[in-house]
Amino acid sequence: QVQLVESGGGLVQAGGSLRLSCAASGRTFSSYAMGWFRQAPGKERDVVAAISWDGISTYYADSVKGRFTISRDNAKNTVYLQMNSLKPEDTAVYYCAAEKTLYGLGHTDLDDYDYWGQGTQVTVSS
Repeated sequence: QVQLVESGGGLVQAGGSLRLSCAASGRTFSSYAMGWFRQAPGKERDVVAAISWDGISTYYADSVKGRFTISRDNAKNTVYLQMNSLKPEDTAVYYCAAEKTLYGLGHTDLDDYDYWGQGTQVTVSS
């Protein structure tokens, strides 16, 4: 059984920064792509960023390009999301997820992921 535990969320003013972490256990972390998703109240869960199993390929939603950076440390079984220049519209619950496919490139569809963390709240005040 795979476990994903997010941390690093909180309340920050607009323009501030946060770094989310997601610690994984129970599967060979380094062999699977990882993704960060977010869900605001009343909205669907959408992809924010994804990273391939080897960290070479990354994807960013247009709304966060240039502000967020996804990275991974396979030695620590951890994936990170560095969030800079935060905006009120970034307010949401952020989830990390592990992709189903071995040696994946980091897809954007929720159905490509089979394990999810419990989520961490990010609130950006104006």
